[in-house]
Amino acid sequence: MSAGRSWLFLFLCNMMWALQFTSVKLIQDQVGFFFTVWGPMTLATVFLYPSVRRELRSKGRPWPHPKELLVFLLLAAAGVFPGQFLVTWGTRLSLASNAAMLTLALPICTAFMAYLFLSERMTRIRWIAFALALGGVLLCSGVDYGTLNFGTAYLFGNLLIFAGVNGSAFYNSYGKKVLKRFSPLEMLFYTYVAMFLIMTPLTLATESGIFARIPQFTAGTWVGLFLLTVFHNYLSMILFLKALDYLDAIQTALSNYLIAFFGVPISAIWLGERMTPLMIAGGALVLLSTLLITVWEERKRRWERAPRVTSGC
Repeated sequence: MSAGRSWLFLFLCNMMWALQFTSVKLIQDQVGFFFTVWGPMTLATVFLYPSVRRELRSKGRPWPHPKELLVFLLLAAAGVFPGQFLVTWGTRLSLASNAAMLTLALPICTAFMAYLFLSERMTRIRWIAFALALGGVLLCSGVDYGTLNFGTAYLFGNLLIFAGVNGSAFYNSYGKKVLKRFSPLEMLFYTYVAMFLIMTPLTLATESGIFARIPQFTAGTWVGLFLLTVFHNYLSMILFLKALDYLDAIQTALSNYLIAFFGVPISAIWLGERMTPLMIAGGALVLLSTLLITVWEERKRRWERAPRVTSGC
């Protein structure tokens, strides 16, 4: 797969991930937190099964041995689960402004994980792109710096948020290592199966009554669940893992700042939230940072690999 197609996939999947916040707003009045994750992810797993089965048959490969699937329990338990749940739990115990600041550490955490597992490094261009993206997201987020509080009162919540960010970083980096053995489709399917095993007992124990209320779901709730299932858990993840199979984990992590770039206008259009000039400027910075690690870095890499023509004496 070409670099251009990989970056196109990243643009698209970040746009789909940006829909998550609007989708959660649509369903939050009728659907609990655990079911919000369990329901769409379970449906996405069902949708993935025919494709995975067809892929294995076309390659003449058997289903993996159960021992081989232990790595996906690790990805789910140490990557997806913390990234989904600890951040939300921590935000409830801390402040939203604290969470907004702490989640900006994802590229740095991913860079550290990628260094440990993949021997990747942060180039000068990536550091510049990170700084621009960080500034852009701060402008887009509208963080109330007057409410920031990293004192002991919010210490546990802040630690949970940071642990969740590291979970996402672990999935981004170690997942690339897993892609050497499994296809993106297989990795996604097996990780979701592992998440199903983890999430089902928790959902049944805490929100079992939700199943009796399904007939009462409004149109908005169904739209939100549809968006979370098809775009957030299904299409976006397939595109992301295909891109991750080609690009560095650090590059894919830096592209996550596009979520803010897409999320702000989506919220403004769908939910009627107000866009300020600072938010627009922040979006421009995020876009500029993404261009640096896509167009600029790729051209620089090609230039460095191009054969040098030396003149003879």
